[in-house]
Amino acid sequence: MKVIKTVVSGALIIEPQVFGDARGFFYESYNKAKWIEAGIDVDFVQSNVSRSARGVLRGLHYQWPNPQGKLVSVLEGEVYDVAVDIRRGSPTFGQSVGVMLTADNHRHFWIPEGFAHGFCVVSDFATFTYQCTALYDPKADAGIRWNDAALAIDWPVSAPLLSDKDSRTPLLADVPPERLPVYTP
Repeated sequence: MKVIKTVVSGALIIEPQVFGDARGFFYESYNKAKWIEAGIDVDFVQSNVSRSARGVLRGLHYQWPNPQGKLVSVLEGEVYDVAVDIRRGSPTFGQSVGVMLTADNHRHFWIPEGFAHGFCVVSDFATFTYQCTALYDPKADAGIRWNDAALAIDWPVSAPLLSDKDSRTPLLADVPPERLPVYTP
């Protein structure tokens, strides 16, 4: 696998080695030993799958005080995936990184604990999968507005389809500090 560092501290793009022929393809979507070699020693405890139509934007979500690290990828279709560093004290606080994840490029995106995460579907539909390092905790569920101008995210849609919850999330500047993760180097 190829590990690509991003401009945001801790967020990584993972390109698995894909073996393909006329029958199709095969790749390892996760290998704990290889991740430890890359400096990431995590355990996944929950696996989720969502399917969404073109123009759906989910996010920007995070959990605090019970954060989740996420390994995300696309099984069908294409999404523009975004991670935002919201760890107080981080040298990359408020910065984001976006990556196209498609069924064809097989890329995975590692989003560490302490990041907000969201994605927008750019194909007719997309089936999205994510492995999480902590169980979902509804009491810790939180979000940041997808179009917060201070984050300067270049989403591929201007009027996405949002859930009621996602349409009411606050700007990052309006989130009380105690509701944000703390950076620990």
